[in-house]
Amino acid sequence: MEEEHIFFADKIPPSFDPTGTLFKNIKNANGKGISAQTIVLLIVAGLVLIFMVGNYALYTYAQKRLPPQKKKPVSMKKLRKEKLKQGVSAPGE
Repeated sequence: MEEEHIFFADKIPPSFDPTGTLFKNIKNANGKGISAQTIVLLIVAGLVLIFMVGNYALYTYAQKRLPPQKKKPVSMKKLRKEKLKQGVSAPGE
């Protein structure tokens, strides 16, 4: 009855392999070159640098090419208040 439940008793999954024969080549290769963490760090840092330089380039291009923003027209009420503060009467009053 126990043999019915054990289907792969002679096969060990690679993650539970106590001898580590499956990953022996991978462990030896890591000591010879650049580690995976360094590669990921370089890629992320490069992307951030490209993003920042690109944003700066677009900002400077927009500052040179776009026309200056138009100011909002001052309302008549504000003009009258300013003239009254200066002591000059507004025309028509």
